[in-house]
Amino acid sequence: MIDKRIKRPVDCMGCFGCANICPQACITMEDDSEGFWYPLVDYDRCIECMKCIDVCPIINSIKVYNEPQALACFNNDEAVRIKSSSGGVFSLIADNILSDSGVVFGVGFDKQFRVIHSCSENMEGVDNFRGSKYVQSKVGDTYKQAKKYLKLGKKVLFTGTPCQISGLNQYIGNQYPNLYTLDNICHGVPSPKVWEKYLVYRETKSCSPTVKVSFREKSKGWKNFSVKFSFDDDTEYKKTVHEDSFMRAFLKNVCLRPSCYECKFKSLHRESDITLGDFWGIQHILPELDDDKGASLIFVNTKKGHSMLREIENGLSFKEVNINQAVKYNSAAVKSVEKNPNRQLFFNDLDDKALIVG
Repeated sequence: MIDKRIKRPVDCMGCFGCANICPQACITMEDDSEGFWYPLVDYDRCIECMKCIDVCPIINSIKVYNEPQALACFNNDEAVRIKSSSGGVFSLIADNILSDSGVVFGVGFDKQFRVIHSCSENMEGVDNFRGSKYVQSKVGDTYKQAKKYLKLGKKVLFTGTPCQISGLNQYIGNQYPNLYTLDNICHGVPSPKVWEKYLVYRETKSCSPTVKVSFREKSKGWKNFSVKFSFDDDTEYKKTVHEDSFMRAFLKNVCLRPSCYECKFKSLHRESDITLGDFWGIQHILPELDDDKGASLIFVNTKKGHSMLREIENGLSFKEVNINQAVKYNSAAVKSVEKNPNRQLFFNDLDDKALIVG
């Protein structure tokens, strides 16, 4: 079964596909000592149907041969753009799906500020999905939920990391014309355990519970964004990306999932309809579009992706760009990050430390 096929931690990216597809519900996703999820099979209930093997994106990789179009763009609504991590393109896509009575699956915070996948049929719920969350999200049973909506004929937009979109595609199986997928240019996903430990630390320091978190607050600009915690006693914590210890740990690659260092989904040829990311380096390529309020780099990967873009283009400022030139400054699209040599030491000491050291 699936847990016996995972010989090393790098062989599983925690997509939850196997847990979603199991007809016996005998696969649970359990966190290891680092806080990452891996499948655990209850063999007393297992009927050896092998569906968990068939759905695994690592075992059954999909070959993609599309030729994406690269664009620099941003939302013309400056208020939405400022609230967004980069150029505010996701909000336009999501709003377009909702306007056709569709449903959007995305990554947000729950009431305890754990990072989870969930769905919404209104913009108020989608607001929780806006903005980057630098933590591996818990997919849960959202693949199952998405398939139910698809069978009802609803338009479904599912967003996630490239490996999560691959897991969804393997689970869904059939090509639903009403399924739209959006992945991101992913650096790698930090441990939920590390995030939750850091959250407790920040609340302990402030002596107040958290009421809001933003990983990408832009008051000092898009390129020098800040991490901001707002607390119940009306105090706040705000540090730039280079000052905040959680973000330093993330960018120094000490707290990422093992599979991220050998990611199988680094490619310009992607399974999603559209890929979204920050257009780092835009000042060198299209300086006329750089006002430091946020710009998105998007790859339009499929005919469906081009259709999505046409439906929102009136709300965008955009310009086509040479994809190889864009990737020069956004290597995370095609290349895994290197493992920090201190990673094991970091996790060995994690349970004994109150502060996350980057």
